[in-house]
This record gives sequence, C-alpha cells and structure tokens, in this order.
Amino acid sequence: MATKRKTAKKSKSAKKRKAAAKRSFRSAMAIATSMRKPVKQRIAAIAEAPLAVCESDKALQAMLNVLGNKDEPIEVRLAALQALQAASFSVVAFEQCHGDYLATLRKVVDDPDAELRQRVLGILMREKDGFAQKKLIEGLRNPDKALVPPEKALQLLSYDVHADAYKVARSIVRRPPNGEARREALRLLAADATAAPLFEKLLRDKNELREIRQISASALHALKPKKLQQLAREILLDKSDYDDIKATSLTALTQFGDEAVGKDEALLNSVDQLKGGASAKVKQTARQFLSKYGR
Repeated sequence: MATKRKTAKKSKSAKKRKAAAKRSFRSAMAIATSMRKPVKQRIAAIAEAPLAVCESDKALQAMLNVLGNKDEPIEVRLAALQALQAASFSVVAFEQCHGDYLATLRKVVDDPDAELRQRVLGILMREKDGFAQKKLIEGLRNPDKALVPPEKALQLLSYDVHADAYKVARSIVRRPPNGEARREALRLLAADATAAPLFEKLLRDKNELREIRQISASALHALKPKKLQQLAREILLDKSDYDDIKATSLTALTQFGDEAVGKDEALLNSVDQLKGGASAKVKQTARQFLSKYGR
C-alpha cells in the first residue's frame, strides 16, 4: 500500500510540474508575441520558448509571424529567428514545422535589415535551398538586386556549389568588384576541377598578390596535387621568388612529396641554400624538408 501511495504521489507531482511548465510556456509566448510589451521583456520571453516552439501549431505560427512581420522591432525578430533556429536542431521534433519555417525564411530574404537578410540566407544555404541560391547568384550578376555584399554571397554559395555558381565566380575573378570578392570567388572555384589551369597561372605569376598565389597553391593541392609539386619545384629553383611563396612550396613538398623529390639533387641543393639567407619561416620549413629527405 505504501508503495502504491508513493507512486500515486510521484505521478501527481509530475502532472503538476508538466502543467506548470505549460503555463510558463504560454505566459512566455504571450509576452513574446505582444507588441505592447517592452522589447527587452519580449526578447527574454522568447529565450524561454525555443525548445518548445513546436509544441503547438498556434505557438509555431505566432513565432513565425513575429519573424515575418516587418513592423516588429528588428531585435525581437532576430530573437525569434534564433529561437526557431534553436528549435530546428531537434530534427525529429521540428520535422512537422520545417516546411513553414523554410517558407517564412524565403519570405524575408529581401528584408530591409541587412543582418536579418544575411542570417536568413545563411540558414537557407546550409539547408541547400535552391531559392536562396538563385537569389544570391542573381545578386552577383546584377548588383542592383544583391541581398548581401558579393564576398558574402560567394561564401554562402560555397555551402552548396553548382555549375551556375562556378560560372559567376569565374566572372568575378575576371572583373572583381573588390579584392575580397575576388579571393572568395577563387576559394569557391577551388572545388571546381576545371579551374586547375586558372590556379596554375595564378601561382606562377610573381606579380600576383601573395595571398592569391597561396590560395591557388591550396586549390591545386586539392585539384591537381602532382601539378602543385611540379610548380613548387619551379618556385624553389627560382631565386627571385618570394620567401612566403617558397615556404608554401616547401610545406607542400614536405607533406605530400613523393620518392622522386628525395632524389632530385638540384632541388635538394637549392633548398639547402635556403637555410642560410632566407627568412626565419623559410629556414624552418627548409630544415623540415631536408630532414624528411635525408639531408
């Protein structure tokens, strides 16, 4: 009898806690969605609700309405977005809400607030959303329609790269709106097998920016590692090339060089000379290279 009473008491206590949690959630949602409440109070209430936002269709729609309403304070809308995003991490629980969530995100990709646009586009691109990708490519082709700066658009496109993204990235490399956009376009092209000749040309060009040449070396390592070894050898034999590019070349050959590197006397002698008159970084990488290949 005593065990039964304890079990009944525990069950009653659990029901009370569950009822109290529901009341707390409803109270938080009422504050979160009321435009009459102070912004700080609403943001605090939204922070209490994210993991329960899918508990009812009414609660979900209320939070989505806050996010999609351009008359709401932007701070509250950003908090609603964060709450919805946190809820979405519980994939199974959020499944029934997922379609409405994506539909609302698509509606606000062209919102007047730049931070909201960028965060929404980031979420959609991580979802590999075709609508968001189309918008980003359209903005790169026509700056008047751009939703985010070109360099950010290229970063976001890297989440799910398709042929159209490669095509627009190539056009930006040829005629970049700014240096950062050109760098991001090259990073995106690092996954395009047909871009290897471009990276070979850039790596060989001593008039090119060092950072661009280093991006090119990294891309070639992924696309054509044998070609990178060949170019690294050329760079190390060229006494007029820059120390940081020599260091990049030494690292590539030290980590990924084959047996032929250890038998290349001209290369070994050239690297041996770098231990003397080069920068500290080159001296260090030269020692590592020579240690690996028995010098």
